[in-house]
Amino acid sequence: MTRVPHTTIRLSGEQAGKRAGRPDGDDLATGLARIRHEFGLPGDFPPAVLDEAQQAARSLAVPDEDRTDLPFVTIDPPGSMDLDQALCIEKRLGGYRVWYAIADVAAFVRPGGAMDLEARTRGETVYLPDSRVPLHPTVLSEGAASLLPGQVRPAALWCVDLDSDGELVGVDLRRAMVRSRERLDYATVQAAVDAGRAEGTLKLLSKVGPLRLALERARGGVSLPTPEQEVVHNGDGYALEFRATLPCEAWNAQISLLTGMSAAQLMLDAGIGVLRVLPPPAPRDIVKARRVAAALGVPWPENASYGDVVHDLDPKVPGHAAFLRESTILLRGAAYTAFDGAPPRVTGHSAVAAPYTHVTAPLRRLVDRYATEVCVAVAAGEPVTEQVQEALSVLPEQMSVAGRRASGVERACVDLVEAAVLHRRLGQSFDAVVIDVDEGRPGGQVQVTDPAVVARCDGDRLPLGERVRVRLTRADPATREVRFALA
Repeated sequence: MTRVPHTTIRLSGEQAGKRAGRPDGDDLATGLARIRHEFGLPGDFPPAVLDEAQQAARSLAVPDEDRTDLPFVTIDPPGSMDLDQALCIEKRLGGYRVWYAIADVAAFVRPGGAMDLEARTRGETVYLPDSRVPLHPTVLSEGAASLLPGQVRPAALWCVDLDSDGELVGVDLRRAMVRSRERLDYATVQAAVDAGRAEGTLKLLSKVGPLRLALERARGGVSLPTPEQEVVHNGDGYALEFRATLPCEAWNAQISLLTGMSAAQLMLDAGIGVLRVLPPPAPRDIVKARRVAAALGVPWPENASYGDVVHDLDPKVPGHAAFLRESTILLRGAAYTAFDGAPPRVTGHSAVAAPYTHVTAPLRRLVDRYATEVCVAVAAGEPVTEQVQEALSVLPEQMSVAGRRASGVERACVDLVEAAVLHRRLGQSFDAVVIDVDEGRPGGQVQVTDPAVVARCDGDRLPLGERVRVRLTRADPATREVRFALA
């Protein structure tokens, strides 16, 4: 699993649309409205898009194959309604069979239609603390196309066979109708595994997930053990938390990565598709990361990969937390690249340590629908349609624009909530860890645990990787700026 330190906005279906509660509700509501305007987020769907979505939900073309016999489950954050993936794992002679059902958005969206054109302008779903800006109308993304429990749904059904070590030995993909049996969340799954109550798919996930993680490490892949900074609704407003990820989240992510790797290989074999690529880090960046590791006391043996180094780090240790932050320079530069004929110059994703593409989140990300259509055609031995071929050429730029906008919105929302949470505490002191320092000038970034804030800190010679006491000097919701100084 590749996990770059980032912030998430946790928003359940029940919370969507709620106004930021007091205290600071007015500041947050005003600030969020400013962010929507600043980043040009689209508003409501045009009537033609909504009409087309309603019609598509009523008149679905059902695929011939029926696999509602398979006992699928979904595993997502609590309250999620846009359910892209459903999982079923079985034992097979000599290994495992992974069934992975992906919401078949193409069954509802007509190429060149109103929904398709609108989705191309949106690119991906954008999450804010009080709402979401969905890629597709919710009648589909949280209704007819979502793999909700007890509902028969069309899916792109991946069948991936693994040997007893978790190595890939066979792949198949076809359209089918499926039915999820249960909607689970990560905490429930982890509790069942830890208590020895897990059965069927959940029990096998706890076997297959670690096998795939071991294979990732062996091939040089990177999993960063970093806690996620989250903006969460706390009933009266919004709060900030650092949340350590559970083992089952890493196992579940490995199934998604396995599918994305399988899809990328199908595309490369067929000579057409769109890949998610990450070039290897520049030698100068590796030298810098090694220098930081040495300064922070993080062991990095000469023959060890970056993935080996970070695998056993503990982000609760200040030096480790700082190294994890500083070393993400090695994981920058991810992009999409489309090809039709000769493969692109870079085909691999250096953090996955293999060719990789996005196919598992079509309800929330535009590229996944088109990548899936390529794979369905290739698996069936059929030509990729002209509409899909034409879309591939512009997808990388569309996704780049959408990704920058979503990342910018996410960061702006977190900055806003940080400022709103702290602005009544000016002058107070906090315990923090220095996780980044500026080269050639004073200052850097500190991580405060309570509340969970990452912000700029002024001061000469900040001690990277060490605990410090800092004083809050600025917290302005209007400018979304938070600053500390050494106390």
